[in-house]
Amino acid sequence: MSILIQGEKLFKSYRMPTTVVHVLCGADLTVSDGQTVAVVGKSGAGKSTLLHVLGTLDRPEKGRVLIDGQDLYALPARMRTRFRSSRLGFVFQSYHLLPEMDVLENVMLPAMARRGFLLAVPASRRRALDLLGAVGLKDRADHMPFELSGGEQQRVALARALMNDPEIVLADEPTGNLDMTTGGQILEILFELTRQRGHALVMVTHNEEIASRCDRVLLLKDGLLLDG
Repeated sequence: MSILIQGEKLFKSYRMPTTVVHVLCGADLTVSDGQTVAVVGKSGAGKSTLLHVLGTLDRPEKGRVLIDGQDLYALPARMRTRFRSSRLGFVFQSYHLLPEMDVLENVMLPAMARRGFLLAVPASRRRALDLLGAVGLKDRADHMPFELSGGEQQRVALARALMNDPEIVLADEPTGNLDMTTGGQILEILFELTRQRGHALVMVTHNEEIASRCDRVLLLKDGLLLDG
């Protein structure tokens, strides 16, 4: 397998009213094509910050993030946004569905940011319906988010993350707001769909049992990533 993601000497801190919190202190990371990686660590260790930096949602103070050798933070903002929408998929603990859009429209949202979307609406619609079928919600395509349970909303969020067939899926505690049974179902879908398509998966979790299902486990401690 070739290396897909490289995080090199990543530094990130946050200035508080009376102190500076150092979150990432030279963290290094590599992820190969199709690999599943769990990032574990104590609450407040910076796991979500790491995902945001890898996903170009939060710029590091120092260090580089490379995907296929491309330094993402060296790109102009517009190109970085385009790169993020086409090659990265995000699944968050909170579902972040748009309440004014129905389920199908929420899944199609990433495709709407791509060039030529208006010419590709029929194909995008078919892709979104296929993904909803894969997560067991094709019959809820015309429902609004408030009509769905938490588990169903997270399935929609998962389908949305995969809409553009990204090479990399970044998942931040994707079952954190769900009960054990529903969370287990979401995980099964997440692992099955990412492995089926050969996506790399980087998942933040506090659950050791979930982490053990990944190819690698990394511990974020004192701002550094260590093999768990």
